[in-house]
Amino acid sequence: MLVVNYSTLRNNLKDYCDQATDNKTVIVTRKEEKNVVIISLENYNHLVRSARNAEYLAKLDRGFEQIKAGNLRQHELIED
Repeated sequence: MLVVNYSTLRNNLKDYCDQATDNKTVIVTRKEEKNVVIISLENYNHLVRSARNAEYLAKLDRGFEQIKAGNLRQHELIED
């Protein structure tokens, strides 16, 4: 993980982008503003996929808890 201030990043943007694509995380500090993080697209996609998987698993867990609690409804099957 690298930490760099905004001015240094601006002057060396290509180098820091290259490091981010080499799976390094670059934290950009900004004076009196919120910091930002630069990561590779591959790492970003992995984070998004992990978040979606966690949401899906949480839905499954809620469904299983509803089944255990007896909150069920039975429906007739629709036939073509």
